[in-house]
Amino acid sequence: MTDDRTATANGIEATYDETETERILEFRAVNTDDPETTPTGASAAIAQNVEGYAMLKVRPTADGDELERYYGFDMALDHVGELLGVSPHDLPIPEAGDDMGM
Repeated sequence: MTDDRTATANGIEATYDETETERILEFRAVNTDDPETTPTGASAAIAQNVEGYAMLKVRPTADGDELERYYGFDMALDHVGELLGVSPHDLPIPEAGDDMGM
């Protein structure tokens, strides 16, 4: 299923959501070619304040503890790619979340 808040490609599913305080882009491995590198269910998330101007926080899950902060979306995607064992270029980005970053 793909709409403006979800996207799936290369065994990774991405979901964009907004809470009262944050914009969250969560990635989950759903079917990967190499389960040893990226096990099904592995996840990572990028969060930003709802106004969309603060640094991006990379987390292991949408509600997990912050691992690192980045100004740029590309740098946050690099970290997510490392966590999931995939190239950041292979990460699907839902249309609603493609403007994250400063």
